[in-house]
Amino acid sequence: ETIIEDCKKSEIWKILILDHFTTKLLSSCCKMSDLMQEGITIVEDLYKSREPVLEMKAIYFMTPTAKCVDAFIGDFKLKPKYKAAYVYFTDYCSDELFNKMKLYCGKYIRVCKELNISFLPQESQVFTCDNPGAFRSIYSPHCSQDKVKTLETLAAQIVTLCATLDENPGVRYKKETVLENTTLDNAKQLAALVDYKLTKHYDMDDNSKKKGKTQAQLLIVERGFDPVTPILHELTYQAMAYDLVPIKNDTYKYKSKDGSEKEALLNEDDQLWARLRHMHIAEVSEQIPKLVKEISANKKQPDGKITISGLSQLMKKMPHFRKQVAQVRSDLAVGSDVEGVKVKDPMRTLLPVLLHPHGTYDKIRAVLLYIFSLNGTTEENLNKLIQHVKIEEDREFILNWRELGVPIISSPSFFPMRRSSRRDRTQEETYSLSRWTPVIKDVMEDAVENKLETREWPHQSECPAAWNGSGAVSARQKHKASTQDERRSGSRLIIFVIGGISYSEMRSAYQVTQSVKSCEVIIGSSHIVTPMELLDDIQALSKPTTTKETFTIVKE
Repeated sequence: ETIIEDCKKSEIWKILILDHFTTKLLSSCCKMSDLMQEGITIVEDLYKSREPVLEMKAIYFMTPTAKCVDAFIGDFKLKPKYKAAYVYFTDYCSDELFNKMKLYCGKYIRVCKELNISFLPQESQVFTCDNPGAFRSIYSPHCSQDKVKTLETLAAQIVTLCATLDENPGVRYKKETVLENTTLDNAKQLAALVDYKLTKHYDMDDNSKKKGKTQAQLLIVERGFDPVTPILHELTYQAMAYDLVPIKNDTYKYKSKDGSEKEALLNEDDQLWARLRHMHIAEVSEQIPKLVKEISANKKQPDGKITISGLSQLMKKMPHFRKQVAQVRSDLAVGSDVEGVKVKDPMRTLLPVLLHPHGTYDKIRAVLLYIFSLNGTTEENLNKLIQHVKIEEDREFILNWRELGVPIISSPSFFPMRRSSRRDRTQEETYSLSRWTPVIKDVMEDAVENKLETREWPHQSECPAAWNGSGAVSARQKHKASTQDERRSGSRLIIFVIGGISYSEMRSAYQVTQSVKSCEVIIGSSHIVTPMELLDDIQALSKPTTTKETFTIVKE
């Protein structure tokens, strides 16, 4: 809106120039046709060689990095490519970079603004920092020098999220983990950085008014606090699809009945996908034939047929789900069987999976769930498991979880980590293979009900006294909000997971928002992970960094 508002002041058609991040950002909130209506005729890549168009003005929407600023200066320094430049940064631009721009191309710059939006709105209640590399920078022993810089960048991105939502939340974090004499305090460090940058941001706000704390709370937690959820086989549609089917950039490619290649974009613009994504796979199987009939009867939605056929194809492509593996994982994760009988011998539960010719990743996931259920196993036992799975050369898939503060090897002197008590959800269960609930859902509900222990969740900054869960919020609103806009008059709970979030945890944000009504839950991370991606990232933690990223301008 800011960019378009400035565009309207000039009748000249314009070119929009984007970097890699802003291309993704813009794609998440508008289409090319929307830009055309506002007088933007061409969208170009900042790093590619472009022909000069001297009669046109160029809009540069980019991240405030030296790489972007140098590419921008290259367009004007020797010979200008455009009539003028309208520059918009996703975040705060340093004085050094700003002065460099001014020095080389100041006379061409008509507008220079900072928009405070250096995060990706992935879904209506999910955001990412579009930085999968943050996992390695924070957790690899080979990247300790990158960690502080990565945490600084993530903090700045979280602040732009808060600014976009017009929130100044109270900040809390999950207490640091001590494992094998090593303290893992990334959540504490990030909380301090976010709180400092929030204070600084609202102190220098354009309105020159200091913004007090709003009805919002920000919780920061590390990936290792719940290692089970991201590696468990999920049986809800979105999580299962991304786990088992090749989906790239939220796009699923399939062949239609006539043999032609089709694409289904799995996002919230597709109402069917939004309606089905959090359902159990059994419900989706029932729903799709009904929806096919419904859409065939409704001639107002011609595109629906393409989408529904895509979803039907996706269902067919789902590999046959191995019930035995799912049952074992569910029992190990929950610690009891379908009847509620406690698993007394986890090894006996695990053995059928190890003896069956399942894929290596499947076996690794089952072994990890076994180890997590025991809070660590002996070195002797671990070696036997590694031999069973035949990953002697790739034992890092299992051992490297220690870098996340997750106990893998226990010893007689090792004092077991105190486990958080879980909510009783026996009344909620619908399907025997879906008995596990992400730990983050417990946290969300406890936060909303003001039940988080200060000892486990210290305050980096206090939340307003009025923010004390659903009771207070509901009393203040006098009614239960039914729509998203109405909910915004209530409170917000923002959760940031360092090291990636899973689709199950994303679903939890919607479920809690739906059940509480008076509080909107938003969840985010550096990136979204599937089980296999996370395992690959874990394995790579112990590998030394070999190559550095280099950037070149590509000539077409």
